[in-house]
Amino acid sequence: MALPSDRAPLVERVEELLAAGGPLPIVSAGDPVLRHGTEPFDGQLEPALLARFVEALRMTMHAAPGVGVAAPQVGVELRIAVIEDPAPVPEEVRLVRGRVPQPFRVLVNPAYEPVGDGRAAFFEGCLSVPGWQAVVARHASVRLTGQDEYGRAVDEVFTGWPARIVQHETDHLDGLLYLDRAELRSLSSNEAMAERWAQPTPDEASAALGFQLP
Repeated sequence: MALPSDRAPLVERVEELLAAGGPLPIVSAGDPVLRHGTEPFDGQLEPALLARFVEALRMTMHAAPGVGVAAPQVGVELRIAVIEDPAPVPEEVRLVRGRVPQPFRVLVNPAYEPVGDGRAAFFEGCLSVPGWQAVVARHASVRLTGQDEYGRAVDEVFTGWPARIVQHETDHLDGLLYLDRAELRSLSSNEAMAERWAQPTPDEASAALGFQLP
């Protein structure tokens, strides 16, 4: 457990972030906070401050908009992330990608492990790498363990797109960006994605750009 003197600077940083009100500024790739990893949450923020921080993360995610935000993306090196996905996609995309709605969730001290050997590769983006997307092969199914914001245990299997979201956000807490796992030949601007690679799968991009899919 962190000592009170260790907690003070973190508490002050969070209070300062929240004081401005509204969505929090998102840190972009190149800032060391995205690469340092995080410390486990162990009561560094008292319950009322934690609730305010979680709500600010939620507001930031909605404003971006995105389907997840991890604490390092707003400059806080704590093992906390939020996810939510209304999945407003066509039926064909939903079926191919396994993208189904996910309610708002808070992930505290999450960790994941693969369930089975299945892999799925799709274009993926990140709020901390604005303007770009790349194909990432991830576990098709994972077991996520950790806690929620109230300290209740989480032990759940995620599949399809929700599995991708929890892997992406948990990776942030380990100092990893999606580009660390991406097929870099697939790297495409948002404009190129809209014009060329909006298909439900990246098969056409694989053939045209010259990279392998799993």
